[in-house]
Amino acid sequence: MMINRRLIETVPESKRHIAGNVAAQWISLVANIVIIFMVGWILEGLWNQELSGNRAILGSVVFLVGLLVRFICTRIAARESFLASKFVKQKLRQMIYQKLLRLGSHYTEKAATAEVVQASVEGVEQLETYFGSYLPQFFYSMLAPVTLFIVLSFVNFPSAIVLLICVPLIPISIVAVQKFAKKLLAKYWGQYTRMGDHFLENLQGLTTLKIYQTDGEKHKQMNEEAERFRKVTMKVLTMQLNSITIMDLIAYGGAALGVIVSVSQYAAGHIGFWGAFVIILLAADFFLPLRALGSFFHVAMNGMAASDRIFALLDLPEDPEKTETIGEEKDIVLQDVSYSYDGEREVLHHVNMKFPEHGLTSIVGESGCGKSTVASLIMGLQRGYTGSVRVGGREVSALREDSRMKQMTIMSIGSYIFKGTIRENLEMGRKGASEDEMWQALRQVNLAGFVQENGGLEMKLLERGSNLSGGQCQRLALARALLHDSAIYIFDEATSNIDAESENDIMAVLRTLAQHKNVILISHRLANVVPSDRIYVMDAGQVIEQGTHEELLQTGGQYARLWKTQAELERYDGKEVTA
Repeated sequence: MMINRRLIETVPESKRHIAGNVAAQWISLVANIVIIFMVGWILEGLWNQELSGNRAILGSVVFLVGLLVRFICTRIAARESFLASKFVKQKLRQMIYQKLLRLGSHYTEKAATAEVVQASVEGVEQLETYFGSYLPQFFYSMLAPVTLFIVLSFVNFPSAIVLLICVPLIPISIVAVQKFAKKLLAKYWGQYTRMGDHFLENLQGLTTLKIYQTDGEKHKQMNEEAERFRKVTMKVLTMQLNSITIMDLIAYGGAALGVIVSVSQYAAGHIGFWGAFVIILLAADFFLPLRALGSFFHVAMNGMAASDRIFALLDLPEDPEKTETIGEEKDIVLQDVSYSYDGEREVLHHVNMKFPEHGLTSIVGESGCGKSTVASLIMGLQRGYTGSVRVGGREVSALREDSRMKQMTIMSIGSYIFKGTIRENLEMGRKGASEDEMWQALRQVNLAGFVQENGGLEMKLLERGSNLSGGQCQRLALARALLHDSAIYIFDEATSNIDAESENDIMAVLRTLAQHKNVILISHRLANVVPSDRIYVMDAGQVIEQGTHEELLQTGGQYARLWKTQAELERYDGKEVTA
């Protein structure tokens, strides 16, 4: 009942602490039995007017020793409970983290981020209680009634057998609601995950919602999700309250029946005052362990539901281990590549491209033409393509992730700046980089002066670098990319939405970098791609033109039309540019 062997075997370190908890509770029970026996013995002496000084002293000493033992055992049980749950938190979160590493950078294809967060935070917390409280109580509640029955059967067998027969009614009542509770809690966790997904998405896109004044509509949707979650939560609480009520009736009713039998046995002269007193005080102890187990029932059900989701995540299929690494040459070749995100609508159609080991190659086209998808395929972030994507002579789908990430760097408009310091963000580019190397990278992107004036490498950064301008964030991201010193760089709209000065600084670095690196530039602004060695023009997922800037202008096709339109809008160099 509510025992998941796989879950327990997953965290074998917790077994000895669960056993220690159960042992401490059992010794505490034995001490309690001894205490009650001594109190009954003393009271019987008073009742029969036979209490001697030695009897009183002995009873008092045993009573105090029993209390001390119970105190020590309670402390030990609490410590063992903490240690059992501690191992669970460490082990499961480590397993989830290792699983995400094995799934790689495309793990979101198989699991939503919000679901991963909930499984590793709330789910693991539920299992902490499951291991620390429910499992020890489960085993103790099986042991305690048997111990009491054996002891009380020597006092009065009829009373002991009546109490023992009533005990199984509590687990029977638990099993009766288990099937319904399991379905209800699965629904609870499903709604909890959906609400978390909506909340995370709305929180991340809050600025956009405010700009377009659609935050009110999203607020309404969140309220509806929260209301559905409230209703299923109330059903869970109602189920828990009803099950507790039933268990209370059984527990206290069974204890009352045991008391009635013991009193009748006393009245019939089958037991004395001491025997009746002991049975009356210990009758409740037959049921209290199982009653406590019942109160942990909802914890166990939540733990089971949480473990189902955690194991669903841990059981996600993994790709076969990759063995290939990028070869000596760092050229990239796309041959007859087609790709679809949903398996139905193709976003790339028979694309052919070449990116030489050294030089600047650009991809241009209107939004939605497939530029960023090409970048994702080259980086190995998207899979399931047809055709061939070869990096350094190796198929990208066969490359080990560490090889891809070491040899390739992608920088986009969404390059993340982490909360911390300038130094900590730069060290992500190259662990162990010297201060001189960091300052050199900052000078290359024209950010060294600003950093020096604001605290140096220990300058504090807020979340997403919100205390920097957009241009400064992009330049810092570029400095970090330069420290990475990979053979291949992909810049996907890296100069979008920043000031002209930052854009010029970044483009100057790209041109220098292209002299000895394979640099791929994806840009909607054609002025940035003019010095490219080759430009690919895409439209509706296809390459429709290719060549240098001058060749494409002479062709008079799509590129020339886009160039003319942008030139008229931006008045490059104050001159009218014609195709």
